[in-house]
Amino acid sequence: MNGNDMEKRLKELIPGGAHTYSKGSDQFPANAPKVITHGKGVYIWDVDGNKYLDWCMGLYSVVLGHAYEPVVSRVRSQLEKGTNFQRPAIEELQLAEMLVDLVPCADMVKFAKNGSTVTTAAFKLSRAFTGREKIAICSDHPFFSYDDWFIGSTPCSEGITEYEKRLSLKFRYNDIDSVKKVFEEHKGQIAALIMEPMKFEEPRDGFLHKVGELCRENGTVYILDEMITGFRFPLGGAQKYFNVTPDLTTFGKAVANGFSMAFLGGKRKIMELGGIDPGKKKVFLVSTTHGAETHSLVAAMATIDEFRKHDVVGHIWDVGAQMIAKVTELIGQKGLSDYVKITGHNYLPLMLFKDRNGADSLDYKTLFMQEMIKRGILFQGLFVAAYQHTRAEIDTTLQAIAECLDVYKAAIEAGTLEGYLVGEAIKPVFRAVN
Repeated sequence: MNGNDMEKRLKELIPGGAHTYSKGSDQFPANAPKVITHGKGVYIWDVDGNKYLDWCMGLYSVVLGHAYEPVVSRVRSQLEKGTNFQRPAIEELQLAEMLVDLVPCADMVKFAKNGSTVTTAAFKLSRAFTGREKIAICSDHPFFSYDDWFIGSTPCSEGITEYEKRLSLKFRYNDIDSVKKVFEEHKGQIAALIMEPMKFEEPRDGFLHKVGELCRENGTVYILDEMITGFRFPLGGAQKYFNVTPDLTTFGKAVANGFSMAFLGGKRKIMELGGIDPGKKKVFLVSTTHGAETHSLVAAMATIDEFRKHDVVGHIWDVGAQMIAKVTELIGQKGLSDYVKITGHNYLPLMLFKDRNGADSLDYKTLFMQEMIKRGILFQGLFVAAYQHTRAEIDTTLQAIAECLDVYKAAIEAGTLEGYLVGEAIKPVFRAVN
């Protein structure tokens, strides 16, 4: 059975053909690898025997490298000791101690297997703490949870009640007036405000601190979602880097270098609502059989140890800085500055693609992705660097980008993608109709 056959079978057995929509076939050009067999370092292989240089790194979750030996070794050793027990394992205490020491706002932590679980838990705690129901969401940050409180605010709101949809409010990043407006229009009703510390642009004019002040003034729980920034900024996350202390915070993705691990952390007065102290009302916070599987916990501890031994963040930021500088230079050399751009922060550079009219274009983005894949590079518009990306991978990628820009320019000059793009263009994840 080849990759095409396997992809068809996956869609017959799994809704969407994958277990996160970001891995779906509608997110990739027709020539993308269909099914992956394995990865090592910053390379992956598909079922058809093709090898790809990986700039996606498991949806940001792999920060050191695929099958990174110091982490795998710790996991391998742990597996011999068992993975799940009826009472807390010693690794739960060990990792909790590490995280409370690292994360500024974390007096207590709660483990889970994915980010949606802990962001929803943060919202639940906020409701219990404030007695309110609404949540303010940063509209510039694309994803916080697959649960109703967030998905109800997107075009993909089928199956979600109108009541739940009305609970989510929107504000803009780096726009303090939009935050003030939300608080003014829903005075005394907002349980929590959630956003990432940053996505592609850094906070300006003390934005993170000003939002925190507004939350305190309005009795609203301030949540910083560090799923992505948490382990792509120095240890402690972007909140430590920007010297801001939220009430609650959520981490995931790269915290265990690809192993399933996420956690909620925060101030004791809020977190302890999910405890079992006698005489207090009980908030059934997070209760998962596999939330503290010991192999994932030691993977997280091993990842933290690697961050302490090596300048992992310094390396990936250096890779990002090189890509931003070199790709900008290539775009200028090809005369495509009006159509292709690279932006973002060194931790996560982003390429933008426009059509000949200057409008953002998923069609032209698909063409670029298609051409990169032809050259053995898996790329979705973001350079998700890992510790094992080296000068060799950068040079290989830059050569491929130069060639792909030539194809892009030819399509722009032709005024059509016919004869250039094979198959359908990629689609937005959040859309009302497939």
